[in-house]
Formats: sequence, structure tokens, C-alpha cells
Amino acid sequence: MSGHLTEKADVFSFGVLALEIVSGRRNCDSSVEEERMYLLDWAWHLHENDCNVEIVDSALSDFNEEKVKLVVDVALLCTQALPMLRPPMSRVVTMLLGNAEIGTVPTTPDYLSDLKFNDMISSSLMSSTTQIATPDEFHPLREHYSG
Repeated sequence: MSGHLTEKADVFSFGVLALEIVSGRRNCDSSVEEERMYLLDWAWHLHENDCNVEIVDSALSDFNEEKVKLVVDVALLCTQALPMLRPPMSRVVTMLLGNAEIGTVPTTPDYLSDLKFNDMISSSLMSSTTQIATPDEFHPLREHYSG
């Protein structure tokens, strides 16, 4: 295994898990519309538009909006691109218990912008049609075979 697993990797995973629990769905779900396919990307989009509560599982009819906002904000702090920006788990617990201020949740991490850019390039490459010659249509030695 390459790379190093650290406490900060666990913090990131906790953030994703918290979003999965609140939303009632997996991190990546191709059965939903494209803008909601990647949970973390969708959560950031909702956060930037001050709509954190929209992430809640539709099966839940009664929930505390303030608690949802708290959990989503903490989850987004946990999923920062740079490990040094992620809080330690002891602080995560303190924030979730309401015994510590969350502070300002930073803006969308760069890796999500990169993901969107890479998806956009992949989509455009997949949608462009490239005609591939069949062996009957093109063969470097065809003239030699036709006699």
C-alpha cells in the first residue's frame, strides 16, 4: 500500500460518513441526477447556497434543523483537502456536543473543482464521436493482399 494513513485520513472518512448518515445515501450514487451524484460535492454546493438542510434524507419528516447544520458544517470541516485544516477527532466530538465553536467553514476544497474539471473532460471525450476504421476499410498492407 502506498501513501500514509494518518489520523487526518480518519477525520476525512468520518466527515464523509457523517454526510452519508444525514443524507441516507452513499458517497457516490449514479442513480440520482448528475449534480447530486457525488455526495461531498453536493454537500458543498448546498453549503455555499446556505441550504445545508436539503441534504437530509427525504425519509425523515421530523428533524432538528440546527443539529443538521451543525453535523454538516463539522463534516465539511473534516473533509478539507489539506490535512492540517481538518480538526482532530477530539475537537470534532467537542463541536458535535456543542462545547466548542465551529468557526467559519472554508470554501469548497480544490480537489472537488479538479474532480468536476476531470469529469467534464471525460464526458466531452466520451461524447465526441470518433470513427474507427474496420480491418476491411483500412489495413496498411491491403494493397498487397488484393493482388
